[in-house]
Amino acid sequence: MDISDRLKCIANMVDKCDSIADIGTDHAYLPIYLIKNKICTKAIASDINKGPVKKAKLNITMENEDKAIECRLGPGLTTIVPNEVNAAVIAGMGGNLIRDIIEDSMEVFKSLNYLVLQPVQNPEVLRKYINEKGYEIIDEDLCRDENKYYELIKIRYSNKVKHLDNIYCEISKVLLEKKHPLVKEYIFFKIEKYDKIFNNIKDDGDMAKIRKNNLNQKIVKLKEMLGWL
Repeated sequence: MDISDRLKCIANMVDKCDSIADIGTDHAYLPIYLIKNKICTKAIASDINKGPVKKAKLNITMENEDKAIECRLGPGLTTIVPNEVNAAVIAGMGGNLIRDIIEDSMEVFKSLNYLVLQPVQNPEVLRKYINEKGYEIIDEDLCRDENKYYELIKIRYSNKVKHLDNIYCEISKVLLEKKHPLVKEYIFFKIEKYDKIFNNIKDDGDMAKIRKNNLNQKIVKLKEMLGWL
């Protein structure tokens, strides 16, 4: 089965294991790929909506993987119980929602060897949450698929709170230290994004001034990062 570059990037962060849960599975492309490539022997394909679960079941049957992959309907990590799987993937959702999913199923999260996260919006919100909670970041990656950037964060439960500058919520310290091949262009992308927001603020009230000042500080720090690479 051919899958997108984004899903391949997620699959590359999954260690060889017995079982995994894919939360928000959609068409079950990721668990099918993981089983076919012998990365996992069993998988749970979970989604909150009936439509994606129905599509997932159809794809699993077409790929003759009914014995290896089980579909479940429900929100977040609530479809699995502690110690049922080795690891889980939560991908294709906003950073706020991923944060809430983890908070709502803390006992499940604590029981996992790791959790692979791939937010499609607000990755900085998710990274801030991870840092403030003190979860251990095992690895991070960055990929570009159909002209969109996707950040991947592999974590496990810990409670060693980190006191990092908030700019590292915008650009991962791990990716900077790795000198990831995409990190430089990702910084340029962020600078351009915040420049546009800054220039579109026409109000001159106090709240607008605070917003513009915060944006300007981010832009300055992001430009400083370019000098490190």
